[in-house]
Amino acid sequence: MPNNASKTKQKDFLFALSSYTPGIDAMWYVINTYSGHEYKVIEALKTRIKTMNLEDKIFQAIVPIQSKMVIRRGAKVKTQEKTFPGYVIIQMVLTDDSWITVRTTQGVTGFIGIDNKPSAISQAEVDQILKTTEEDKPKFQTPYAIGDVVKVTNGPFTDYIGSIDSIDTERGKVRVLISFFERETPVELDFLQVSKDL
Repeated sequence: MPNNASKTKQKDFLFALSSYTPGIDAMWYVINTYSGHEYKVIEALKTRIKTMNLEDKIFQAIVPIQSKMVIRRGAKVKTQEKTFPGYVIIQMVLTDDSWITVRTTQGVTGFIGIDNKPSAISQAEVDQILKTTEEDKPKFQTPYAIGDVVKVTNGPFTDYIGSIDSIDTERGKVRVLISFFERETPVELDFLQVSKDL
């Protein structure tokens, strides 16, 4: 069976906002942006950091993304989706100047924190986000749920109707309970072999 998975251009997720190396007092913060404006915010920040002479205070940004497999027009397609749409993680030394520069950048709606004060996230959390982002083992985005009634569209069980018993998003497989010879039999099928259209 031919491999229908097409390659997709790897999106950047880690951005250098200045050429300075972060010191021990640099922490990671989460900023909220308008959804779909994450990359525009990063470009605007690069310009503002230079203009405001804050290259020694604001260092890097992360837009967490994750590889997914989706089925489009009957073929498996690898795509990348933002893990946290509307959020950017930024490494900076929090001062009045750096805070106001980031906070007033076009597209930024605020920092995540308590009582309007930005709350830093741990390096361990950032490392976990980076690890998830760097993994190139895409999970399938499934249009199916356990209990869905589906029709088998190809293979030895074509035109049989059954219900989904389990879903394996790692491998893009479903286990369907098909009734034949008056017994329910579990059959493992590829996402491409079943359809909700009965």
